[in-house]
This record gives sequence, structure tokens and C-alpha cells, in this order.
Amino acid sequence: MLKTQLSKAIYLMLLCLAAVSFIPRQQAGANFSTSNEGSPAIVANEATANNKLLLAPHVELNKQELQFAKKYIKTSIEDLDQIKQRSKVPFTIIDSVFGRYGLPLQLKYLAVIESELKSSALSCVGALGPWQLMPETAHDLGLKVSRQNDERTNYYKSTKAAALYLKDLYAQFGDWLLVLAAYNGGPGKVLTAIHKSGSRNFWALQSYLPAESREHVKRFIATHYYFEGQGSVTTLTKAENIQFAKSVKAFEANSVCAIAVKPGVVHNLLDINDYSANQAPKKSEKPSSSQEPAEDRFKKLMKTSEESLQKANKLIEG
Repeated sequence: MLKTQLSKAIYLMLLCLAAVSFIPRQQAGANFSTSNEGSPAIVANEATANNKLLLAPHVELNKQELQFAKKYIKTSIEDLDQIKQRSKVPFTIIDSVFGRYGLPLQLKYLAVIESELKSSALSCVGALGPWQLMPETAHDLGLKVSRQNDERTNYYKSTKAAALYLKDLYAQFGDWLLVLAAYNGGPGKVLTAIHKSGSRNFWALQSYLPAESREHVKRFIATHYYFEGQGSVTTLTKAENIQFAKSVKAFEANSVCAIAVKPGVVHNLLDINDYSANQAPKKSEKPSSSQEPAEDRFKKLMKTSEESLQKANKLIEG
């Protein structure tokens, strides 16, 4: 099934490349940023006089977050590099499960700060496995926990349990930052912080959370930044995510072709100017095929797309 989905994604991208060459260049873009000072910025790159294809909005860390992230990465770089080297298989499993449950794939970085992706990780209070589940929580989520068989160390089963737990927490709080805090300290601590602060914004209530839970969320953001160089829906408050969703919707309505390859992440397709420059013949070469009739050009592009898809399938099956 994964092979079929990947093949379709590759084919759609190739098909979109073909379509782009037959439509006018887009102009005008928009910048989106959160209204609250110190909160993450939601940015859509502008397409101005250069006639670039509108680029997808993305999430940048605010000044305070970026400062913390860089400091954390600097002091933890050796550990993070080692984790990254062994992350391919764990991330593949997590992506598969989270994708099935409709969760943002960036939540996989929670396992990095929970256990360094180690299935045998055991805390001093008895939390075990890549997702550091307590025995009672694991049992409630359908895992077998015994001396003979503790499924908290089973990567697939424990990830499935973690996915269920994360979905339950999101149904309760509707905010990924609060979900991360609740995953660490429990829902009760977050509800207490909400009550005392009178706010459901993590940055407004963080001082009412236990220090460990507060730092847990920030370590997640920093780890996310280490792996991706930016934020995502998992590093935004509920209000910011609503605005981000609006900016993505506007992008999809105005851009020529936007493909969502991963849940919660919209990827840039290409810069038309760069594509045109790459396709332009050098002075010593023959005239470009762009002088050919549009129908012939389209057929050639489709043939190239089919050949590329076949090669991709061979690589996947190999």
C-alpha cells in the first residue's frame, strides 16, 4: 500500500510539472504572521516582480523560541546527531502509524525527547519504551504489560498506543502545545494551569505548569527545529493553527499546484522561473522544444513522466 501511495505521489508531482509549463506565471503573494508579539510567525513567501509561483506558508519560531532552540541544540548536538543517525527505521514506523491515525507526523519528535527513540528506555518512575508509557496508561491503551511480555517495548504496538493517547488528548484540549504538556505531566496539571491563568494559550499559562512539563514542550520545539529547521502545526497554539489553516487555504486557492505529501504539511512544488531557466537551452544548443506545438510538448512530458514513474517503482520494489 505504501508503495502504491508513493508511486501516486510521484506521478502527481510529475503530472503537475507538466501542467505548470502550460499556464501563466502567478504574481502576488501574501505574508501572514500572528498578531500576538512573541508568538511564532506564519509566513507565506511573496511572489513579486520575479513572477514566482506562490510558495506555501510555513511556520517560523519566534525570537524567544529560536534562542532557546539554538541553545538547546548547541548543548545537545552530539546526542541529537547520534539519534538522527539511527532514526530512519523508528521514524518510518511512527510515520506509518501516525499517518494512519491522521496525526501530524512531526509528533514523532516527541519520541526523541521521551526516549531518544530507544525501545528499552526506562525511567526512574517506571515509564518504559520509546513513548515512555506508564503501566496503567499502557494497559488502558490496550497494551499487555507483564514480566513475560511488556508491549511497551514493541515499537509498532507502543506507537499505536501513543497515537491513541495523543488523539484523546487533542480531543480534550484541541491544542498541540497543551497536548505535549499533558503527555508529560498529565491532563490534570494542564487543566489546573488553564484554571489559574484563565487562558488556554500555552505561552500565557506556562508559568502555572510544572517546570518539567514547561521545559518538555520547549525541548520538543527545539528538537523539531533541529530536524526540520522550522516549526509546524505542532508548535502553534490553537489560535495560531486556525490562522495557519486560513493561510494554507488561501495558498491552495491561489497557487497553481500544491501537493500535500504529508498530513499537516504543504510542500512547495517549484519556482517557475528556476524551472524555466533550467529548461532553457544554452547558446550552443538547439532551440528549445517550447517552440513545438503545445499538444506535442504535452505528449513528450507525459511520456517522460511515465518513464520516471516506472523507474521510481523499480527503485521502490528493489
